[in-house]
Amino acid sequence: MQNHQTRMDVVGNNIANINTTGFKRGRVNFQDILYQQTQGASRPTADLGGVNPKEIGLGMTIASIDTIHIQGSLQTTGNTTDLAITGNGFFVLDDGGDMLYTRAGAFSVDEDGTMVNPANGMKVKGWTAREVMGESFIDTSGQVEDIIIPVGGKDPAHETTTVNFACNLDKRIPELPEGANELQTAQSTWRTAINIYDSFGEKHILQVEFTRVPGVNNSWNAAVAVDGEAEVPTNASIGLGADAPAAGGATNFTVNFSNNGTLLSAVDADGNTSGENGQVLMNVAFDVLGATVGADGAPVRQQFTLNLGTVGGFTNSITQYSEQSSSKAVVQDGRTMGYLDNFTIDSQGIITGVYSNGSSRDLGQVAMASFPNQGGLEKAGDSTYRVSNNSGAANVGPSGVAGKGKIVSGALEMSNVDMAEQFVDMIVTQRGFQANSRTIQTADQLLQELLTLKR
Repeated sequence: MQNHQTRMDVVGNNIANINTTGFKRGRVNFQDILYQQTQGASRPTADLGGVNPKEIGLGMTIASIDTIHIQGSLQTTGNTTDLAITGNGFFVLDDGGDMLYTRAGAFSVDEDGTMVNPANGMKVKGWTAREVMGESFIDTSGQVEDIIIPVGGKDPAHETTTVNFACNLDKRIPELPEGANELQTAQSTWRTAINIYDSFGEKHILQVEFTRVPGVNNSWNAAVAVDGEAEVPTNASIGLGADAPAAGGATNFTVNFSNNGTLLSAVDADGNTSGENGQVLMNVAFDVLGATVGADGAPVRQQFTLNLGTVGGFTNSITQYSEQSSSKAVVQDGRTMGYLDNFTIDSQGIITGVYSNGSSRDLGQVAMASFPNQGGLEKAGDSTYRVSNNSGAANVGPSGVAGKGKIVSGALEMSNVDMAEQFVDMIVTQRGFQANSRTIQTADQLLQELLTLKR
């Protein structure tokens, strides 16, 4: 009866946690115990057959109380910091230096930007990204640490170092005649413009105007200007060479195409050709107003590369086809200063920050733990588990590795308790309890009959 009461306690706990996030139901298994043998077994003889043993059972006991770690259904919440796991694995929490593990991923960010479980303040463990050669790098081979999401943090300005052109110049555009009027000039010129940024994050306008070279097939003259309509000139210039093009230098270069319409080369005003190594590049420089002047008092000049594409290329290169001119695929790598506006978490647990300047970079990654025997974990309350002697050591790493499942952001894993199954189990347990109590009552009545024999 006591064992059936224990089973009823487990069923009651399952039902109580029907809506508990990440809860895994328990299950009680019974087994019989010692037997009193009144007669042993005997083997068959020539005259008689064998005799089975005569044994009286002495009841039953609890064989095990298991935790059933099957997948629970996912409930969408839309909250970025709510995380669920599909497959095996646990989130790693730091409870004042004691590592605990959980499937309940209702997390949030505290005042310091630390990702925590808001119910108890336990810190979510993972890896913080660090910058290597200007790129975010997450070293998942290192020790886990607190995950910091600097909401409102700054993203520094970055000067433009490369501008990629991938436009098409319409071969049908007429050549610019001598003494052309304003209308003819407009009809024969294709203008492109893109914002670029200096080291302060200040925006400038890069303009490149393409016109057909008169009398020469498949060649275009390109004129470069930075803030061409500004009151204070930036003295933009273009050319090839190791040094930045000096102020007052040439602002024009020539782009040559093959008969197939693909890029062939670019030639600066001094006759230097780019494209011999397969990449067609030109160097552009301009004065950065307000920057610290050099030793000679000259303004600081910023240099960037104008990437026209690859020789013979057409996907990410300038082309010359008889189609409408276009500059939709012009890209540059500069940006102004920005603030962290939002962040996302992908299926690998990588946290990507989205900044107000349009840039994004990795901030960290959520760690996961797996165990050789997850059923051997001890329940520690607060929907957490701790390592036991039979669970094996925690294997901590990124999701999707070594049997760990995937992370789903904006969702929570619900309890895996099946209400119908629990009510059936409750009825069966109740019947078992009642039947065993009836056994005691019947045995008591037999004793009463025995006592009345003396009367």
